[in-house]
Amino acid sequence: MKSYYLPREYGGEGKILYIFSIKSLIYTGIGVFIGIMINSVLKMFGIGKAFIPLLLIFGGIGYCTATLKMPNSSNFEITRKTGGEKIDEVIKRWFLFKMKHGKVYIYDNKILDSNEEEVRDDK
Repeated sequence: MKSYYLPREYGGEGKILYIFSIKSLIYTGIGVFIGIMINSVLKMFGIGKAFIPLLLIFGGIGYCTATLKMPNSSNFEITRKTGGEKIDEVIKRWFLFKMKHGKVYIYDNKILDSNEEEVRDDK
């Protein structure tokens, strides 16, 4: 009898340990750092007992930003347009949009269609 090699798909095996990815660790570290900075500002005003809750809150926000995706819902405009995308990518696109002062470039489809027809005629 002959034996045949059956390829195995490895893509789904890493999904279990996705919570321990480098990206989530970096975002959690950034969140904890922000919590430490806010705690140092609060210590200047005499409120120094909020250290652990601040670290947990901002670390959790950083972790959720790295790992969660936007819900796919038609109730709100933002979830209708960005449903299923990662939260950090949505934030990055929003920031880049604001850096360009809210400009959106729209190309006329008629111009693109006429160019495509010219290319098709050349063949």
